[in-house]
Amino acid sequence: MSLKRRQFLLFSSLSSLAAVLYACKSYSRQINPKLGKKDLLLRFVSVADTGTGAKGQYDVAQAMTNYHSKNPYDLIVLAGDNIYNNGEIEKIGEVFERPYAALLKQNVKFQACLGNHDIRTANGEKQLEYPGFNMKGRYYTFSRGLVQFFALDTNGNADWKNQLSWLEQELSRSKATWKVVFGHHPIYASGAYGSNPNFIQTFTPLFQKYGVQLYINGHEHHYERTRAINGTTYLICGAGAGNRPVGKNEWTQYSTSNLSFAAYEVYADKIEISAIGIDNRVFDRGIIPLKST
Repeated sequence: MSLKRRQFLLFSSLSSLAAVLYACKSYSRQINPKLGKKDLLLRFVSVADTGTGAKGQYDVAQAMTNYHSKNPYDLIVLAGDNIYNNGEIEKIGEVFERPYAALLKQNVKFQACLGNHDIRTANGEKQLEYPGFNMKGRYYTFSRGLVQFFALDTNGNADWKNQLSWLEQELSRSKATWKVVFGHHPIYASGAYGSNPNFIQTFTPLFQKYGVQLYINGHEHHYERTRAINGTTYLICGAGAGNRPVGKNEWTQYSTSNLSFAAYEVYADKIEISAIGIDNRVFDRGIIPLKST
């Protein structure tokens, strides 16, 4: 074989290899290796009303762990009633550290807020200080990429004047693509407590004004996902340890009393919601487009 022929074959092989490497590199930019899906920006889950230490909590925790093994995530929104019945921090091993040991060992971070049971002892101050709940205060904000989260204290004794002023200020200056607010109590609900007219009057226009796409809460011990109401989807994930019956309203997209948690996959143009039961099956799916209507 002539020198020119060998050189041609060598250069052709190198060019082909370079093309393959470039394609692989370009594709890898679109995949977060920890998430494993093309264009997926963030995966997180939410659960609430968990802190019983009983079988129901362990069953949901196991389902969360099973989901994590196939769909890795490192963030859990814990929407209150973290320690039953009276928020006693002495129970933290029984109702938090042991049930979620497998997830905590894998550095999954919990971001909590206070529920009505949590404030029964020392107004929840010990929970605010507990490192595993990662609370920066009774209300606080944090970001994960294009998503900004706003945690609220929705209890009756909350500092509502300052908190609402803070929330509006933070929402008004937020540049996040996605705005997710969470608190313990429902705004819209079809369960034992029902919707909160005062919260509807307070939060609905605020969320609409500043483009909040999702509100997550517990308190009601069921799962419920609303249609978009003035641009906001309201999601209850309070069947994290026990459950109660739930009905439906005209704005209800899906509701069930199944023990469960919710998982969220965030993309640039949508959030995909999956509700997952203790049988590890997805029983509800929803999509929040970037421009909800």
